[in-house]
Amino acid sequence: MTQTDSRAASDAFAPPVLRVGMAGLGRLGRRHALNLAHRVPGATLAAVCSPLDTDLAWARETLPGARRYDDYAALVADATLDALWLVTPSALHAQQIVDALRAGKHVFCEKPLSLDVAECERVTADAARYPHLQVTIGFMRRFDPSYQDAYAKVRAGAIGRPFLVRSQTCDLNDPDGFFVRFAPTSGGIFLDCTVHDIDVARWLLGRPRATRVYAAGAIALHEGLRQTGDVDNGVAICEFEGGRLAMFYASRTMAHGNDTSSEVIGTAGALTVGRIPRANRVEIYDAAGVRSECTPTFFDRFDDAFLIEAQSFVAAVQARRAAVAAGREPPEPPGATLADALEATRIGCALRESLHGGQAVVL
Repeated sequence: MTQTDSRAASDAFAPPVLRVGMAGLGRLGRRHALNLAHRVPGATLAAVCSPLDTDLAWARETLPGARRYDDYAALVADATLDALWLVTPSALHAQQIVDALRAGKHVFCEKPLSLDVAECERVTADAARYPHLQVTIGFMRRFDPSYQDAYAKVRAGAIGRPFLVRSQTCDLNDPDGFFVRFAPTSGGIFLDCTVHDIDVARWLLGRPRATRVYAAGAIALHEGLRQTGDVDNGVAICEFEGGRLAMFYASRTMAHGNDTSSEVIGTAGALTVGRIPRANRVEIYDAAGVRSECTPTFFDRFDDAFLIEAQSFVAAVQARRAAVAAGREPPEPPGATLADALEATRIGCALRESLHGGQAVVL
């Protein structure tokens, strides 16, 4: 067999390319779009959708090979698409996932699953009717190499029995007030930011059930948040079954950059991820002292995670297709399940209730 024949035979057994349609081309959507268009083998970004002319103009210049839609229903109706990738406002996620599943499409959706627990439960129940379709919610920290390493060490017993997680999501301050404008639809700081830490805590602690939460917050800089009952700095405690605990801190006012970190404490040790936020290993020595530069945004901090997440989704869809074709049970997909996403929203909503009510909330 010649090299050409060998390559042709290999191509014949290769899984078909996954044709993806993306809804939402904001600051995060554009990052996902560029990954799918150029960095994810086995997938092609075949179509994009946004109601905004500026987004479609960006796609026309940047993604000339992708069809463009200004209406989500038209994207769903595109019979050439295998999967939909949703980076839309949180309040739209639940119904958009259901619509995509009913159209026979695999779904990737950015976090959170929904801002409402009942809506999360509705999606989970609906998705059970389509076991041949892959549904992934974008908790990208599970795909970050450092978090993956921490998880593997915890599972291997490196720190004994884990019982406490301290985790934070702290964004670089935005003097232009993006988060103030976003506040009416974000669900609040705990559902927008801390939902990642909630998922990480449950993941590292073995997916325990939350039993009680307490939250408090303050407005340090962005007074406009007061109108929506949101805060720009929040702290919370979450109690889990079996005596496990989590402590969370969320901030939108960091002066030095994105400062995301987690610590898990066990009976025989502890480990941390990202305690010193830095762009690289360079240290600067000058008259001001010794310092390292910080990652400016969460895009920079989790660039690898977003890419690995996309690659994992495509691989999971291909594995599910192969299992269904062979009559086998589909493999457990990597990352957070719909049940995990439901619990993250349940805890996030309870934290928001505690923040507003000033009392602990029992789940």
